[in-house]
Amino acid sequence: MTRTDVPTTWDERATLTAMLGYVRATVRAKCEGLSDELARRAPLPTSPLTSISGLVSHLRWVEYSWFETVYLGKPDEGPWTEEEPDREMTYRLDAPLSTLLDEYEAQAARYDALISESELDSTAQKPISQGRHVTLRWIILHLIEETARHNGHIDILREQADGVTGA
Repeated sequence: MTRTDVPTTWDERATLTAMLGYVRATVRAKCEGLSDELARRAPLPTSPLTSISGLVSHLRWVEYSWFETVYLGKPDEGPWTEEEPDREMTYRLDAPLSTLLDEYEAQAARYDALISESELDSTAQKPISQGRHVTLRWIILHLIEETARHNGHIDILREQADGVTGA
């Protein structure tokens, strides 16, 4: 994944996809050189599910949920259950961080293809709150916000884990 927030052209689609690509690539950059052991550590007593690996898994499954389930209307096959609604935070945490990042990246490439083939004003197959159907544009913007917010969490957890800051 190339990490740049500058689009190839200045139209809306290029700008949105550049920003989404940038925040996705920032996830990998913030994880660079981190051991699997430290990536699995959840140091926050008030958020015992929050680890860097858990956040990478969460971001992968959030994109799955928005693109596959809401936008395309496919059945929800995410790892969450009624008993464990946040299970994506602990799902497959035994996997190496590099594997979680590679899976996230491969999935992102599939969704980038979906975005390139779809109109930004096209509406999701499944409604969200109050029966409203969001547009693809809204989903992309939401994922930029969600990923950027969790990049901040990853940044803090990384500093706590091994002192590395920035990226």
